[in-house]
Amino acid sequence: MTSIISIKNLTKTYSNGFHALLNLSLEIEEGEILALLGPNGAGKTTLISSVCGLLSVPKNTITIGGFDVSEDYRKSRSLIGLVPQEITIEPFETVMNAVSFSRGLFGKPKNSAYIEQLLTDLSLYNKRNQKNMTLSGGMKRRVMIAKALSHEPKILFLDEPTAGVDVELRKDMWDVIARLKESGVTVILTTHYIEEAEEIADRIGVINKGELLLVEGKNELIQRMGSKNLLIELQEPAKKIPTSLSRFNLTLSNDGMQLNYIYDVRAQKTGIVDLLSELKKASFKLRDLQTSQSTLEEIFVNLVKE
Repeated sequence: MTSIISIKNLTKTYSNGFHALLNLSLEIEEGEILALLGPNGAGKTTLISSVCGLLSVPKNTITIGGFDVSEDYRKSRSLIGLVPQEITIEPFETVMNAVSFSRGLFGKPKNSAYIEQLLTDLSLYNKRNQKNMTLSGGMKRRVMIAKALSHEPKILFLDEPTAGVDVELRKDMWDVIARLKESGVTVILTTHYIEEAEEIADRIGVINKGELLLVEGKNELIQRMGSKNLLIELQEPAKKIPTSLSRFNLTLSNDGMQLNYIYDVRAQKTGIVDLLSELKKASFKLRDLQTSQSTLEEIFVNLVKE
């Protein structure tokens, strides 16, 4: 696929000497959903601000749709819709006026049909004549997304889009993002909800201390860095794991009724057959077997720790 955002060797150092970004390079493909994960202070917001032209960057560092951010700011910025984490909308304006005004800021001609369809897609049409200050927090966040999409950008940046939003509304927002992808919009989001990235992202980028640790397809990442657990339920409690099983990566539950075996699915041999054979020799009576795959959250935590 074609890269719509190209970042090459981006380093950002603040006046106090803090290195917010260190030699970061990233290619973002047109039409994909990329989730950027990282702890507080990792550099996510600095990266977004740099791409959106809110922070100065050297020439030939960032290009948006072929336009250099430092030289063609207006052209590159016109391709981007930005939804910051903080809710910043005009409290006394109606939803319709606020979104229409944002479209005008980018020099776009009036298009009532597009704005009405946008509000419909975001479940805001019935509230189009309400003042923003009367809306719930979740609806205000939708208004911000509508404002960001008002000028028909090809790229949408979402900084913590579901922060403070209840579970039901969060899933609605996921549906909105999925529809944007279907329409060809490239979506880049930062999130602290790992399940959000796992649910909707095509690729995952992990940032820590200003460095991009990896960028990889979600499924490939889970397969490559994940492990599987085999949970063995016993018919009778075990007091300890016998020495004959010490070569296996086994843990015993506090009540002695479960054994947990962690294995690598990429290995030529998982060791499960040998384990079950040794359990039989040790007179363990099994009740049930269950397997589970590592979650994206577990992989993320381990990456940041390392």
